[in-house]
Amino acid sequence: MFAMLFAVAPAFSQTVVKDREAFAKLSDSLDTYLEPLASIVVRVGVDSAVIDGKNINIHLNKLTSDYYFRDNTVKDIYNIVNTLLPDEYKGMNVTVSANGSTLQELASKFYSENYRMPAKPKKVKKVKNPAPVLVQNLSRPYDINYGLNGRHLALWQSHGWYYEQSLERWEWQRARILQTVEDLYTQSYVVPFLVPMLENAGANVLLPRERDINPYEYIIDNDKLMGGYDELSGAKAWSSGEGGFANPQKSYLHGENPFAMGTYRVAEGVVAKGKKQPVESVAKWIPHAQFYGKECAVYVSYKTLPNSTESALYTVKHSGGETQFKVNQKMGGGTWIYLGSFKFSNFSDNEGVYLSNLSTKDGVAVTADAVKFGGGMGNIARKPTQERSYNVEAVTSGYPRFTEGARYWLQWAGFADSIYSYTNLKNDYTDDYMCRGRWVNALIGGSKVKPDAPGYNIPIDMSFAFHTDAGTFPDDSIVGTLAIYTRYSNGSDKYPNGKSRMGAREMTDIIQTQIVDDVRATFEPKWSRRGLWDRSYAESRTPDVPSMLLEHLSHQNFADMTYGLDPAYRFVVSRAIYKGILKYLSMDSGLPYNVQPLPVKNFSAELEGNESVKLQWSPVYDSMEPTADPTAYVVYTMKNGTSYDNGVVVKDTSVVLPIMPNVIYSYKVVAINDGGASFPSEELSVGLSSAAVTAGKKPVMIVNGFERVAGPAVFEKNDSTFAGFNNIKDRGVPYKADWSYIGDMHEFRREVPWMDDDAPGFGASYSDYEDRVVAGNTFNYPYVHGKAIMHNGYSFVSSSVGAVKAGKVDMNNYRIVDMIMGKQGKTVVGRGVYGYKYEVFPKQLQKEIREFCEAGGNLLVSGANIATDLFDAPGVTEEDMNFAKDVLKYKWMTEYASKSGEIKPVANPYLKLRGLRFNQILNDMIYCVESPDALVPACKEAYTICRYSDNNISAGVAYKGDYKTVCLGFPIETADTFDVVKNRLFESILKFFEE
Repeated sequence: MFAMLFAVAPAFSQTVVKDREAFAKLSDSLDTYLEPLASIVVRVGVDSAVIDGKNINIHLNKLTSDYYFRDNTVKDIYNIVNTLLPDEYKGMNVTVSANGSTLQELASKFYSENYRMPAKPKKVKKVKNPAPVLVQNLSRPYDINYGLNGRHLALWQSHGWYYEQSLERWEWQRARILQTVEDLYTQSYVVPFLVPMLENAGANVLLPRERDINPYEYIIDNDKLMGGYDELSGAKAWSSGEGGFANPQKSYLHGENPFAMGTYRVAEGVVAKGKKQPVESVAKWIPHAQFYGKECAVYVSYKTLPNSTESALYTVKHSGGETQFKVNQKMGGGTWIYLGSFKFSNFSDNEGVYLSNLSTKDGVAVTADAVKFGGGMGNIARKPTQERSYNVEAVTSGYPRFTEGARYWLQWAGFADSIYSYTNLKNDYTDDYMCRGRWVNALIGGSKVKPDAPGYNIPIDMSFAFHTDAGTFPDDSIVGTLAIYTRYSNGSDKYPNGKSRMGAREMTDIIQTQIVDDVRATFEPKWSRRGLWDRSYAESRTPDVPSMLLEHLSHQNFADMTYGLDPAYRFVVSRAIYKGILKYLSMDSGLPYNVQPLPVKNFSAELEGNESVKLQWSPVYDSMEPTADPTAYVVYTMKNGTSYDNGVVVKDTSVVLPIMPNVIYSYKVVAINDGGASFPSEELSVGLSSAAVTAGKKPVMIVNGFERVAGPAVFEKNDSTFAGFNNIKDRGVPYKADWSYIGDMHEFRREVPWMDDDAPGFGASYSDYEDRVVAGNTFNYPYVHGKAIMHNGYSFVSSSVGAVKAGKVDMNNYRIVDMIMGKQGKTVVGRGVYGYKYEVFPKQLQKEIREFCEAGGNLLVSGANIATDLFDAPGVTEEDMNFAKDVLKYKWMTEYASKSGEIKPVANPYLKLRGLRFNQILNDMIYCVESPDALVPACKEAYTICRYSDNNISAGVAYKGDYKTVCLGFPIETADTFDVVKNRLFESILKFFEE
């Protein structure tokens, strides 16, 4: 009977057994064991067994490989198999497989008990012939030895704005839901966080979408007369070549390539011999344009020739100084190559990009073509390919280029239509997701990665596609993180360079593990780890390098997005991805690694005499990454709000720098180690007023207490019928800027289902901001306040609130303290497992303020939540309320004090103010204050000094007694953009303090 239940097929003396009933108990036990490891809808079971003599190979069903495997997991599974094998197979040599691989092959090598990171040599060896690198920043004042130096990475942020031919309109590839759309949402990780982290580690990062959010674009090209291009011919003159960039059209149709419409310039390189300096030839691109004080990306283009130089010397002259780059023109010719982002003075005559023909080799060619400043608006025009009975004009998107899909950027960047239009013009949706992998293969053609194919000769090490998923859980559980790789492409499990495509599984496992572990440790212990899929998706299948497609959280699931709209969460996820990429590439190459440090804290900038400033800070140690300890620091300086210099390296956690009177100096600090640089600290400023020195006035101390970045406020009814984001209370605070917000949510009923991307049901949102940038916390407000203070004849210094709380700055050394509280306020993320953060007045700060006031100090406090946080926020105590009433001298009235943002003065014995308006509208210049505080006097010596014009509610309180306070329920820095408004406000306050 038993013999009839299984199929027997002889194959090279092997026997294949397919008796699932006989293995049912084993299948159940394996399923029970693996099920808790990940949120996977897979029923683990034995598909078959292959018997070959004394050997038996247990084949588990294919999707078992969706689980991640570790040494202990494999060991446990073998124990289960050996224990529960049918009696007739006991004692045989067992192998367990799934999806064509043994469990040992599926198990991560990086997480193996036997893997050890290679030890660092005692001395870093300089390689005589290092691997070719596309772009190197020669002005960086430190080396990166164990990061991603020399690496070339390709990555992209999911979909984009595209032309849908059937509807004859431009649209998103995904639904407008929960105040964002996937096409923009994934950018909020990739562009502000992930790409800088990878570049801070030394990598060259290439993207098939525009990275600059500036809708303004200025292109300078040698083909345009009087357009800002100029050149100087030295010992080797410039000459022309055919087949370069030109921009003769306002828009471009399918197949039109601007990189084939013009000419380029070329000069032979000259070499310095001994002390004799050759007369160099220089090409220069000067943008005689107004950039409104904003950073813009700088892209260069050139022609790659058989004898192109490996070390073209570019100098970017910007408002902060000069930054030099070495560009390898043997690769990347005929497209836009990103150098960096810089600020330029308006209508400058000498700031711009310069290219020299100075060389290290004789006989090489240096080529010059166009330079692009800024991101720009979309200029690819589209219309249906199928004939209509009526005329349809080709139209551009009407949106900034950063919103558009990769298909359009690649055309603008000079790639062949065979790359960006897989369907040959028929379907932009398909073209967009198909072009990304084909773009990677075009980049690597001719390099060591794919030497036998034509291309751009750029040795890409890996590619990464960042997506978010759809789908909802009505019980507010987390959808979580899915990771995808592809083992077979075109029937092969090898890359063109011979490496196994299983390397993609290793990389994908490392990155997914890092994400899940870090999110669980910092935000949500129950974050779901989904499958480790081997699936044939174009973005993981097509690239001929190790590739991963990430589906991180569900943009449609409310519980996921209560975390996903928080910039701090996005930082953690992006850092996890960066760490995963670093660890995989280090292991793959057999090299040690260092993770770049976290940003410093407790930063302060105080005067030392009248000629210098002392900067101090504290390192931050990463509890989740032992290799991330800082070993040194870089201090960057800016004068009078222009832009920062290239920095100087400091070994200690303090430095004294010289300053000049009547100049405002700003500083930021990054921590460095052998793995690269951290994100920057907040920006602090100092200004020494010669008038204040003459008059013997002490400087004003500015304390920056606005540390917060956050997603919007969340609300849910107890019965969970309604839920959403409460933008009336708080839209949140972006990190510097946000371009993923599209508009307010308008569908709050949970039961409303998705019907179409235009009717997505619960979470449906407006689209009035989807082509705009929204300002957030720029961490530079001491400069804004200090500028007004210095205008009124005072010197000023500044400090982070952390340095005050840590006792590193003593406010009692100053007569006047200005506390910037912005939109600081207690913030709970998601379920609030790890409590709240960003409290306005934590207990230690209350203590420092009380001591300062009791010693006779004069205190200015401004912020949107300075009363609410002490009276109507999580964890409020009687002690908090008493601090407000007894020390600051105000009581809370409401947190929804004004809708107009207009302030009017009122009669009082202390201050004579003027009217002003603070910002309550989303814009790209200054953050928005949705719910300013109303605060009223708490004693007879305190008076209302101004009111909100729309309702006459008290907006500010001043107190005069043994000490003086001025407390405002709105942030001063959000007041009218005109400096004169802030100058007058500080004039009145400072005069009151000096009386």
